Amino acid sequence: MWSSDTRSAPAGHPQARGLPDALARVPLAGPLDRLARLETLDGVNASLRRGIRRLPLGAYRDVLRGRWLGHPLHPVLVQVPIGSWTSAAVLDLFPGARRDSAALVALGVLAAGPAALAGWVDWAEQHPEQQRTGLVHALANTVAVGLYAGSLAARLRGRGVRGRALGFAGLTAASAGGVLGGHLAYRQAVGGNKAEPVRHLAGADWRELGPLADFPAGEPVRVQLGAVPLFVLREGDGEVRVLAEQCSHQAGPLADGEIADGCVTCPWHGSVFRLADGWNIAGPATAPQPVFETRVRDDGVLEARPGPPG
Repeated sequence: MWSSDTRSAPAGHPQARGLPDALARVPLAGPLDRLARLETLDGVNASLRRGIRRLPLGAYRDVLRGRWLGHPLHPVLVQVPIGSWTSAAVLDLFPGARRDSAALVALGVLAAGPAALAGWVDWAEQHPEQQRTGLVHALANTVAVGLYAGSLAARLRGRGVRGRALGFAGLTAASAGGVLGGHLAYRQAVGGNKAEPVRHLAGADWRELGPLADFPAGEPVRVQLGAVPLFVLREGDGEVRVLAEQCSHQAGPLADGEIADGCVTCPWHGSVFRLADGWNIAGPATAPQPVFETRVRDDGVLEARPGPPG
């Protein structure tokens, strides 16, 4: 229904331009947001989280997280099953392509396993609200895989109509899972680098952090530099290390973390960052921590500015 009441809408507002109320209010956002408040899922999530963390993955855990890639691996891996199943659906609309369609369905089913494993490894290190939505996302994708497995079995038995019907049902479930995945990534900020805005907010100039004497050796100190919280550590040899204080994974407080072997460990999810250059030497963080250059003025005041990116 088109709205004609624009009395309270400022210039440029969607309603002032005559867009439908339904578009202006984004009706899907509310129901999707409510998934994050389903506390009844927390018991199941806790059991799943413990099980995933106990998997004997060793160094492959960080491989699945995408630390080597610089961002989560899961969104990359899901392109194969989604692309295969979408292509199969297109081929199903044309006669004479049933064998190729079945091959694509099989490829998607096989590729779904690694994609799901990478997703579960990420999921185990997320906030409870994100995990609630993530569980529903995973259930939708599990239904999709089951439907496509049934579709493949029907096709191999020569039951083409049933196979195509199950395939289209599977694509519907996978699409619902994709919507939830997008909601997780962009509405609930799963997987994004939480430290990316730091350099833009801090500016490029030298800024005062306070007298050097206010930073006792060996004790991390949290300092606010405008809108950016910083982690400051004065080492025993006089070197001062300054990093963005909020972890790039989920914005955990690094100043509350453990300091050992020239690194700081995030107290929330265990990401480990090297103090010298902010490099993430262990996940789940996939992005390094922004590092600040330091200098001490003649009057003993410590100053800092963002270091070069990368």
